Amino acid sequence: MNRYSIGLDYGTNSCRSLLVNLDTGEELGSVVFPYPSGENGMILDPSDPNLARQNPQDYLDGLERIITGVITRARERHPEFDPAEVIGIGVDTTGSTPLPVGSDGIPLALKSEFAGNPNAMVWLWRDHTAHEEARAITEAAMRMRPQYLERCGGTYSSEWWWSKIWHCLKVDPEVFQAASSWVEHCDWIPAVLTGTTRPDQVRRSVCAAGHKAMYAKEWGGLPDEEFLKALDPALAELRSRLYGEAVPSDQKAGGLTEAWASRLGLRPGISVAVGAFDAHMGAVGGGVGPGTLVKILGTSTCDISVLPGDQPLPDVPGVCGVVDGSVLPGYYGIEAGQSAVGDLFLWLVHHLVPESYGSSDEDKFSEMERRLALMKPGESGLLALDWNNGNRSILVDVRLTGLILGQTLHTETHEIYRALIEASAFGALTIIRRMEDSGVVIDRIISTGGLATKNTTLMQIYADIIERPLLVAASEQTCALGAALFGAASGGGISLSEGQKNCCRVREVEYHPIPENAAIYQRLYRLYLTLHDAFGRADWQGNLSHVMKDLIELRNRQRKR
Repeated sequence: MNRYSIGLDYGTNSCRSLLVNLDTGEELGSVVFPYPSGENGMILDPSDPNLARQNPQDYLDGLERIITGVITRARERHPEFDPAEVIGIGVDTTGSTPLPVGSDGIPLALKSEFAGNPNAMVWLWRDHTAHEEARAITEAAMRMRPQYLERCGGTYSSEWWWSKIWHCLKVDPEVFQAASSWVEHCDWIPAVLTGTTRPDQVRRSVCAAGHKAMYAKEWGGLPDEEFLKALDPALAELRSRLYGEAVPSDQKAGGLTEAWASRLGLRPGISVAVGAFDAHMGAVGGGVGPGTLVKILGTSTCDISVLPGDQPLPDVPGVCGVVDGSVLPGYYGIEAGQSAVGDLFLWLVHHLVPESYGSSDEDKFSEMERRLALMKPGESGLLALDWNNGNRSILVDVRLTGLILGQTLHTETHEIYRALIEASAFGALTIIRRMEDSGVVIDRIISTGGLATKNTTLMQIYADIIERPLLVAASEQTCALGAALFGAASGGGISLSEGQKNCCRVREVEYHPIPENAAIYQRLYRLYLTLHDAFGRADWQGNLSHVMKDLIELRNRQRKR
């Protein structure tokens, strides 16, 4: 008898499914459902660029489509495939992406009295409206509970749970009061599939709780009432209606209900795993383990590594958290990332790339890659900061913005593209160095995501800057693959380690640093750090007058070569 599992990956603009053979690693099919609401699935506000919400109905509509669709694909590929051999379902989502729900577990956005109200919708991870609340939470924790900050990199973010809930209280008290509780997206989908949507029945993810809601067993779960009351008494009152325990994703959220089994064509009762965030499950699908960092390159990036639970707990300032069991059971999960990478390149194509480069986005990217591949490091004379959507790690400041330095009247678009790629790689190196300085061992890096598989020039630049080989995960759907592995493991059908061994592979291509390029990038990185600290650190003292001249000197040297 074959063993199969289905992984569901809820992203920023769409959701997708993956059906995998757990014994061979063969991926039998994948189906994508673009969210129909708003702009590319997001509810936006032209007057407030920080606002980003989603319609929970899109999640439900996509749920049935992607599961029934992937079963159909599997049957087309293997007529002998039997859906009765699917033993589990796993779910990953973006995060922190909380939604307000009633006592029945129904999202407020799906109730008639709140229809069309963005504050009653899902608060997407990339919503930054709560930046003032995040600052206030950080300041309060510094005074009252510094241990809270030690686990989330020293600074609380506007992307996270408490910031968004507090901001809702301030801007829309009616929605806040109507919410019996709040539920992370990654907790809500498993609850829907298992019929456990009442807030007191939902099994909560330690990945979401630990990295975004300041949850830890050491201080009794969520932040204590005294601390929350210092922020706002309403938050302290809400605490008892949230949750007291959060668990890893190798545990079972419940069994698939009869109703959903009938709609999906699966066996009722199969295990549905506790959910987690996309990057964390993507790291598992990419092959994360001790000494391995998985770098997920997409619209934004997440860098995930693990540390054995029996080793001393590191303090890694500026990361998104160090949480027991958030990636692999028995290991501390360490998360960092960058707020804009693929999004940054799309911004360039949509606003600055001329039609002479091509008529479509794909043509423009292809032509820019062709041109920049002919360039030497430093040849453009440009240096950038990739903070167009703020800085997630290691500065944790959404109020930082992008910068392109060194432009002349001869600067061309593909040169800007290269500078933005280099800036994102410099940011990645800064994250890696911070982890290593804190005692986290990183022996190898596995990249995954669309950029890792499609842009060879980008990957070579990353290897030259990071100065170590880069591997690429074989699966193009590592987030969904990781979710599928957890779905199977949660029901005891296979161990997580066996699932990784059978299903997680890397491609033959490897990117190795080119020594002469690495030497130039070392010089550029020193200039990058100067800008990074000058604009990103309030305590920086120095002089920027040499930066432009150094870029010109390096540019002229490289062009002569």
